[in-house]
Amino acid sequence: MRIAIVGTGYVGLVTGACFAEMGTIVYCVDIDAEKIKRLKNGTIPVYEPGLEELVRKNSKNGRLHFSTDLSETINEVDVIFSAVGTPPDDDGSADLKHVLDVARTIGRHIRKYTLVVTKSTVPVGTAVRIKQTISKELEKRGVSIDFDVASNPEFLKEGAAVKDFMSPDRVVVGVESERARKLMTKLYHPFMLNNFPVIFMDVPSAEMTKYAANAMLATRISFMNEIANLCETTGADVGMVRKGIGADSRIGRSFLYPGCGYGGSCFPKDVKALIKTSADAGRPMQILQAVEKVNETQKHVLFQKLSHFYGDVLAGKRIALWGLSFKPETDDMREAPSLVIIDDLLKAGCEVTAYDPIAMTEARRRLGDRIRYADTIYEAVEQADAILLATEWKEFRLPAWNLIKEKMNTPLIIDGRNIYDPAELKEMGFIYQGIGTLTMNNE
Repeated sequence: MRIAIVGTGYVGLVTGACFAEMGTIVYCVDIDAEKIKRLKNGTIPVYEPGLEELVRKNSKNGRLHFSTDLSETINEVDVIFSAVGTPPDDDGSADLKHVLDVARTIGRHIRKYTLVVTKSTVPVGTAVRIKQTISKELEKRGVSIDFDVASNPEFLKEGAAVKDFMSPDRVVVGVESERARKLMTKLYHPFMLNNFPVIFMDVPSAEMTKYAANAMLATRISFMNEIANLCETTGADVGMVRKGIGADSRIGRSFLYPGCGYGGSCFPKDVKALIKTSADAGRPMQILQAVEKVNETQKHVLFQKLSHFYGDVLAGKRIALWGLSFKPETDDMREAPSLVIIDDLLKAGCEVTAYDPIAMTEARRRLGDRIRYADTIYEAVEQADAILLATEWKEFRLPAWNLIKEKMNTPLIIDGRNIYDPAELKEMGFIYQGIGTLTMNNE
């Protein structure tokens, strides 16, 4: 089976490499000529565990190809996936410019039945717009060619995307014809052999499922952050509360970890887009409006704790920031809490030294010389007045605390992900503050 994937960003590249691994002949297409050149040479534009190996292996085996021109392969494939970006517009809605550009290209060049599948996260009703766009191009050509538009949203977690694709919780496919269903069944047959559920539904429902899933997860995060903040006020421990409610099978333990806010390319964008969709439909979603507001507020919580500790006198303080990416196992800093934290610190006159195992290059691109960059966590804490932990990378979990304490001016740790044992750090002479936990002083 042969497929084309338009867009070699995070979703498109993972999708292409994983389908190729299953034996499908894949043509990955992108208008960025430099990116395609690098991919042909085996250079991966994103950090994702396991992806580079898959790309190189399947390129070498002739199952994964890269091109800048969809028209070259459009009539050699059975299915075309659209995996281009849908960034938030000024009003929060998803910008469908690139999605519709792909549809126009398809309409201008197809000569046989084609199944067009939307992989990008798009609002309900996008498939209809894609179909209309392709039809208009066919009319301009004066031809009548059958095609279908389907929806196959991705549910990939950055840092575990390859694993998620190869061993999915579920595959959601929205189709409008039996012909489209048969093609998608054939494509996903290798996954069905391993009993991974492929759920077929109508196209609008598939489009909505993606947004609803991310909105639910974002809601759980903001809810726990609200509970954590209340715990601090009332004297409760959010860690105990999380265990207590997570043991309820109706609730479960996933996404009940409080912290300094969510970020990334999906949750912030998708929550905004669903809020806009609901407003346009005359059904405003008050819960999601609160979820977004809580998250934006939570990104300031580490700075607020630091400011309170020092009595709002922060000018000249040296702050070590551990973690820059929005989550571990990725270099993605889109909507990362670290960016808000850094902005708050700099506005207050602090000197910031940051370290991240993977995202340093991306940080330099975004921040330039506004902050200092360390090569290790130990270099970052030299003469620091506090450590702020924003990302729970594994290498941050068991550092040499005695060495760190010797290097710091003030042994203050503000743990934005609750990965440390407060009592243990207190015993070693640190002042510890977490999210939703009691402050542990070394007095």
